Amino acid sequence: MASGPAEDAVAALRAAADPSRAAPMARYMRGRHPFLGVAAPRRRELTAPLLRAARAWHSAVTVGVIDDLWRLPEREFRYVGCDVARAAARRWDPERLADLRHWITTDSWWDTVDPLAVATGDLVEAHPTLVGDMDRWIGDDDIWVARVALLHQVGRKDRSDAERLFSYCELRQDDTEFFIRKAIGWALRDLARTRPDEVRRFVAAHPGLSSLSRREALKHLGG
Repeated sequence: MASGPAEDAVAALRAAADPSRAAPMARYMRGRHPFLGVAAPRRRELTAPLLRAARAWHSAVTVGVIDDLWRLPEREFRYVGCDVARAAARRWDPERLADLRHWITTDSWWDTVDPLAVATGDLVEAHPTLVGDMDRWIGDDDIWVARVALLHQVGRKDRSDAERLFSYCELRQDDTEFFIRKAIGWALRDLARTRPDEVRRFVAAHPGLSSLSRREALKHLGG
């Protein structure tokens, strides 16, 4: 049982556990992790007070809470940790990027990496000097670190750095890893919402992009 600021949220989630849901949730994640069986809407309802409180915490407190959640075996606690990170990362010091990388690379799978990519994007946007770290992460041997570099601008709309994203996609276009190819397509598709012509030109100029990346990038552009 967790103690400290997350204790009530952990207890509430354990009380709401539903074994009949837990088994199919675990199967969906290929049996990689155990689950409580708490659906996302219920999880968010039960942890809303924790997330509200997290917005006012010092970053050291927030990171400690997420670390505590990360040590619990059931996957829903990792999801709560991701929710806390997303609620608070914009107000963190830039040094907290190291903590984000730790969670990204611990028991990694897309279900935690992708929301942490959003939190990473918030931190980078708040501290623009961290973009240099993203320039290094894109070449990382850990596919999940590179995936976060590709996805950290998703949702930024007109604030996106298109040229940087294009350079990242170009650097990883020959990657055979599914999760990298999918991330390239997702990131380009998101950028296409505000810069459709630029995305079309980029895809046309890069025949080396995988069919998956290309299909995802042009999904809403008629390509």
